[in-house]
Amino acid sequence: MAEIKILFVTSEISPLIKTGGLADVSGALPVALRTINVDVRVLVPGYPQVMAQMGSGEVVATFSAIPGFPPSRLFFSTMKSGVPLMVLDCPVLYQREGGPYSDPNGHDWADNPLRFGLLCKIAAILSSDDSPLSWHPDLVHGNDWQTGLTGVYLSVAAGAVPNIITIHNLAFQGNFRPKKVALLHLPPESFNINGIELYGNMSFLKGGLYYAWHITTVSPNYAREIQGDQLGFGLQGLLHARRDDITGILNGIDTIEWNPETDKYLPCHFSSGRMSGKAQNKQALQVRMGLDVDADVPLLAVVSRLTHQKGLDLLLEIAPRLVELPAQLVILGSGEAFMQEAARDLARQYPGKIAVTIGFDEGLSHQIEAGADMFVMPSRFEPCGLNQFYSQRYGTPPIVHNTGGLADSVVDCTPQTLRDGTASGFVFSGMTTDNLFATIVRAVGLYRDQRKWKVLRKNCMSKDFTWETSARAYREVYLKVLGRAG
Repeated sequence: MAEIKILFVTSEISPLIKTGGLADVSGALPVALRTINVDVRVLVPGYPQVMAQMGSGEVVATFSAIPGFPPSRLFFSTMKSGVPLMVLDCPVLYQREGGPYSDPNGHDWADNPLRFGLLCKIAAILSSDDSPLSWHPDLVHGNDWQTGLTGVYLSVAAGAVPNIITIHNLAFQGNFRPKKVALLHLPPESFNINGIELYGNMSFLKGGLYYAWHITTVSPNYAREIQGDQLGFGLQGLLHARRDDITGILNGIDTIEWNPETDKYLPCHFSSGRMSGKAQNKQALQVRMGLDVDADVPLLAVVSRLTHQKGLDLLLEIAPRLVELPAQLVILGSGEAFMQEAARDLARQYPGKIAVTIGFDEGLSHQIEAGADMFVMPSRFEPCGLNQFYSQRYGTPPIVHNTGGLADSVVDCTPQTLRDGTASGFVFSGMTTDNLFATIVRAVGLYRDQRKWKVLRKNCMSKDFTWETSARAYREVYLKVLGRAG
């Protein structure tokens, strides 16, 4: 019999529906938790992409009389990973073209408060005496603002179980006009400074943070950063007041999907003990991207959204200086229009030295991680990040800004850390072009000493980024909240 029963509530889950890292966590963490005797069931909205993959799911509950919400049904199925899945089917709210949060033109759905209010309401019903199901969770685990009202509804529910919430990115808060409080049939008393009110609006995320029994974030450093003015996004006061109830747990990665020894996208497989394939992947990448084929010139890489948060404006600004080192640069990503055009301009100005692909290509992203010599992530803030994990696993030392999960997962290469075996990349502080450029110069300098570079690559590839470690940390949080911690 499972040690704990958890209802895991999320707005997206890989591989069914994905817009970002939340889907990766939602797809991987429950799998890892189930291997350590935690009975996790996932609740997700029934978007078209999800319903199309339901297979032989069965209806296990109907909800036809919830004040303020249209009728809905709950389907039960099992994902290929073995994780039990509960899909909230409400065609009027979820069956539409576009993404989970926005229409085909990229505009947020006007009824998002209702769409995710229903998700929260159903999560609360399933976690209280009102649940129509025989399976009853010990605790409900929400994720990001889309699940934030779960704790608000549970605050007035009979037999409510404890709830926690994970912050994947505090910048997205689900803030709406206060009239939504009545439309969502929230407790009127919840709309105040000690509740869901935030600068005159109602905030899904603030509700989640205020009413949760415990709060987690996706890295220890980010847990500290969000308590300060710079990255608190207006919620730093509440978070600082609740600092004893916040735990930072670093994400893991899918080490089966991201494995240089078996990766289906790579021209040549390799491992820390057989690195010749790394050079072959570099050559193949240079050929594919139209770069000069040169084994001796360091190849820097970016796979990212091209946005201000990611700090890539700094990299684009210093790109001409990088070419002079010499170094090559390959970029895969999309985002802000001016940044996309700036990247394209650089590729036109420096053919054979800089290559740019606007958009996303899963196979190419793997080939870049495998073929590049260094990976650049100068994010202004980064709750956790994933590519720095992939890069280290593929022997591609990352160059990162000292923030969030980047600081937690990359150890700066110094003579001391190289000797003691902990060095796994290059870290800079202070978001300036000069600081970023100086760090890249430092990395290129080490690259020219291939003996030391091989040591660094081996350090990177020996690190453990599996989800098992993260899952055990989450289980400890669950036990603590339930009063069962040893």
